[in-house]
Amino acid sequence: MNYQKLGAALATALNDVQDPATSSLTVFIHTEQISEDAIAVLQSFDVNGVTKDKDTFTATLSANAISQLSEQPWVKSLQLSQQLRLLNGGRKMQSFKV
Repeated sequence: MNYQKLGAALATALNDVQDPATSSLTVFIHTEQISEDAIAVLQSFDVNGVTKDKDTFTATLSANAISQLSEQPWVKSLQLSQQLRLLNGGRKMQSFKV
């Protein structure tokens, strides 16, 4: 595993993975311009929407897949995707009468 390519949140999350073969982490994969071989590698990990004109991909990967991708020379970085939350804590919006 090339830890230099991993974001801090992803490196921390990898420590909590119970089964390294189970796809459990949603990540952003930032790449250099990719070749046909790189496209094949990404598709082998079930990364969708892979084309030569893109350089950022999102996928849910296993710790093993993240390790393998981090070793690829065309991968710039891997970052953990965070689930967004509503700012108001999910409470219903209150309406005000004027």
